[in-house]
Amino acid sequence: MTITAAQSNDWFSHNFEAAPIMAILRGFGVRRSLELATIAWDLGINSVEIPIQSPQDIESLAAIASAGAARGLHVGAGTVLTPDHVRQAADAGAAFTVSPGLDLDTVAASLAAGMPSLPGIASSSEIQRALGQGLSWVKAFPATALGTTWFKAQLGPFPQLNIVATGGVDAGNLRDYLGAGARVGAVGSALADESQLSELAAIIAG
Repeated sequence: MTITAAQSNDWFSHNFEAAPIMAILRGFGVRRSLELATIAWDLGINSVEIPIQSPQDIESLAAIASAGAARGLHVGAGTVLTPDHVRQAADAGAAFTVSPGLDLDTVAASLAAGMPSLPGIASSSEIQRALGQGLSWVKAFPATALGTTWFKAQLGPFPQLNIVATGGVDAGNLRDYLGAGARVGAVGSALADESQLSELAAIIAG
């Protein structure tokens, strides 16, 4: 069932209410992805993304999506670059899609498949294009290359923007990005580092 950009925005706003963190589990395989997704869910991180760059990733996505559904949680597909990737994500049970860049055909395919779309941006022009399509939730990538001052600067002319900081974000710098205006930070390897879990839990607790 096709959804609108406004419905996509509302979905992300609701889905990120529980915690300002998204987990990205890239290339871990089914067993390790399930372990890390369980750690994320137990911490209170509801949003888990599995990038799909190989047949093994599709297998992981299907397994984690099934496990998430058993908890009433939604799992998304990441590194969605084309409408064909959207189809693969939908077939594997993904609830939403995430892209490193802004491709309007891919966004349209995701919405047509009923999946909220979180496209990537890294410039004012891309932000304007996303907002022009009605998308207020975007992913800033790569976050650490852009830097926290970039987030503050972009929210000046685009205060309606909701940004997920992605790329190099962990428990040590997540508060900096949230303080700079990011609504959510995406973490990956941090979930595999036990020393970072308590800080992530503290951030979720507020």
